[in-house]
Amino acid sequence: MPQTPMLEMKGIVKRFPGVLAADHVDFDVLPGEVHTLLGENGAGKSTLMNILYGLQEADEGEILLNGKPAEIHNPTDAIALGIGMIHQHFMLVDTLTVAENVALGLKSGRGALTDLDAVSARIEELAERYGLEIDPQALVWQLSVGQRQRLEIIKALYRDVHLLILDEPTAVLTPQEVDQLFVTLRQMTDDGRGLIFISHKLHEVLALSDRITVLRHGAVAGNTTSEGATRESLAEMMVGRQVKLAPDKPPVEIGPAALQIRGLTVISDRGIEAVSSLDLEVRTGEIFGIAGVSGNGQRELAQAIAGLQEAVAGSIHIDGQETTNLRPAEVRSRGLSYVSEARMREGVIGEFTVSENLLLIDHASEQFVNRGLFDFKAIRSHCEVLVGEYAVKTPTLDTPARNLSGGNIQKLIVARELAGSPKVLVVAQPTRGVDIGAAEYIHARLVDQRSENAAILMISEDLDEVFALSDRIAVMYEGQIIAVVKPGETTREEIGLMMAGVRPTDSRHG
Repeated sequence: MPQTPMLEMKGIVKRFPGVLAADHVDFDVLPGEVHTLLGENGAGKSTLMNILYGLQEADEGEILLNGKPAEIHNPTDAIALGIGMIHQHFMLVDTLTVAENVALGLKSGRGALTDLDAVSARIEELAERYGLEIDPQALVWQLSVGQRQRLEIIKALYRDVHLLILDEPTAVLTPQEVDQLFVTLRQMTDDGRGLIFISHKLHEVLALSDRITVLRHGAVAGNTTSEGATRESLAEMMVGRQVKLAPDKPPVEIGPAALQIRGLTVISDRGIEAVSSLDLEVRTGEIFGIAGVSGNGQRELAQAIAGLQEAVAGSIHIDGQETTNLRPAEVRSRGLSYVSEARMREGVIGEFTVSENLLLIDHASEQFVNRGLFDFKAIRSHCEVLVGEYAVKTPTLDTPARNLSGGNIQKLIVARELAGSPKVLVVAQPTRGVDIGAAEYIHARLVDQRSENAAILMISEDLDEVFALSDRIAVMYEGQIIAVVKPGETTREEIGLMMAGVRPTDSRHG
């Protein structure tokens, strides 16, 4: 006899001005299964989950829980019905303890007072049962990223959630922490809970899922199982065409070091040493990947190279010229291009048009100025070429950058930064939050720059990306380089241990 789904979403429709975000979507979850929701940005995943969690209301369709119609108008309704959601960015109060975070918003048996001893005892029970080691008395700001993830799961278990939505839960975890998380999630499904898993990491989707539903343009593009799918077939279902998950990398002759860093020390905005006596060399014709969990000094390293953050010790040389603590414009004049992880803060000006953003760096170039005045014909021609070459989808060149999708903003930035044929390219999180099709395109352009003898420093938290693109991989932990390895001479597991601070002893590493 077939199981009754614990959740059924039938014929869900959601319209926004000019967009059909959910187009008669059917989706269900059985007790004790992981049902993955997969799709590019804008495919409708967030809309569907926001409707289920009460953050938005559907224009059409119905939601059934255990076969009965459910009215969900806000998250309070959802939580009362046993639905929980763990967001990509943790919803925790740093200054409170683990127990206080769990107790937030819950009624207490002591009236206005919270019985934190009872809360702590229940946390310890849940932690032991599900292998979620955590100290109820620890302050959240003292916890590692992996421990914060455990706390979010404990919050859901404490509220006896039957159906849990996990939105990109592995984005900031090491491979070992991901493995531990998956063990916990499987224990939850063994108890009869249903999980909705949202991730862009296809190998994780295949490892965890029982069923997979793919959305494209707001509608269901297909359904499959992990046994009946591959990374390539899932990517094709998402995009509607075959996708190269790893770019072809032609052999390139590696040249001299174009970026040299010696003893670099950088203090973060919080006043702590984010980069500590770091040494690094990137040679022409290579992509040097830096792997690591977010917050280990990668952002400060990139900003110091670009002249956006002060180095308190050490030196930076680009193409043989010292650029330590020069202004960003002077660093660029020495041959640096920089793609920041903070697209909207450091990459574009949202109110400026597409063409204005493409000219932000080179607006004073002789190519675009004639007798002291802008040559608008030359500017327009240049921008049209870049938009075409980099497949930036925009209504016009006069469209404000803020109106573009995240993937198209990233392609716009990459187009601008690569237009000048840089000697050194620093690119941070090149495909974070972009569609798989846009990621494929950006990867290909980075490989093109490698073939043109640029020295590329790529910082990424996506290990698939690091392994696919890098000629050498450095692992950064607490502001230092743990090791430098070659992709073919290491494994994800070894990299994961280094990301957690375990220094290799193998003679291959150095």
